[in-house]
Amino acid sequence: MPLNEIYKHQKESNDKALEVLKKDFLTLRSGKVSTTILDNVKINYYDTPTPLNQVGSVLATDATTITISPWEKNLLPDIEKAIQEANIGVNPNNDGETIKLFFPPMTVEQRKESAKQAKAMGEKAKVSIRNARQNANNKIKALEKEKEITEDESKRAHDQVQKNTDDAVAKVDAMVKEKEAELLKV
Repeated sequence: MPLNEIYKHQKESNDKALEVLKKDFLTLRSGKVSTTILDNVKINYYDTPTPLNQVGSVLATDATTITISPWEKNLLPDIEKAIQEANIGVNPNNDGETIKLFFPPMTVEQRKESAKQAKAMGEKAKVSIRNARQNANNKIKALEKEKEITEDESKRAHDQVQKNTDDAVAKVDAMVKEKEAELLKV
């Protein structure tokens, strides 16, 4: 396996970690409510766990309200139960036609808690990036052991892998810092 393959694989792993971090950030609540807070809520639809946005329309009608209009009215109790079990910090209001979620304005404590969660998500991404570094380094050591690359090439390859890791970690830090600033801004 040539070194470029190893770098490419590491970069793909790092990019995937950054994508996952972006998706994780979408589940955090900031000052303005977003329908992405419901992305992980699934209901049992014909024995299949199904996201809410596939059984009805999910709209943020204003800064603090989300309205869910199921395409089949008989799903209302299931949706209500799924939202309660998801524990997203609000109780669903079922009016027989739609379910409305009224989010109170966030307190300073809630904002700090969300910022803390963002930091934890960033750490999880960094662990993933470090694992990619370890995999790449192990492959390089194997190539050197098999005498497919020289000791100098191995050293340069390890340096390149570390540089790739540092770049990815810096991106994570920047993303976390930006998300924290957004979350803490009133």
